[in-house]
Amino acid sequence: MHSMNLMCHEFVVCLSFLACIAGLLLLWDPKQPKDNLEETEKILLRMSFSYWLVYCFAFGIEKLILPDWETALMSVKITIALSYFLTFSCVLSLPLHKFSVRRVEE
Repeated sequence: MHSMNLMCHEFVVCLSFLACIAGLLLLWDPKQPKDNLEETEKILLRMSFSYWLVYCFAFGIEKLILPDWETALMSVKITIALSYFLTFSCVLSLPLHKFSVRRVEE
């Protein structure tokens, strides 16, 4: 049962890696944003996708590193944790930013 959950998690991480690449491609726009609000939203979304992409990549690297390489494994685990928390903070910042802009307009 545990190995099935692990395989499912690895599959979801692989799919989210591809989804992040697609999301970044969809957000890529050479035109300048119309206003600061739109620019900030795009930056927060790009940061969320980018940090999650780093998480997925580090997760994959962690599976490939041999257990004997403790220093490399620890560095990858720290990268995984940091990118996870940075993704969470960006995802949380987007609605907070919208709320603060709406609050200022009122």
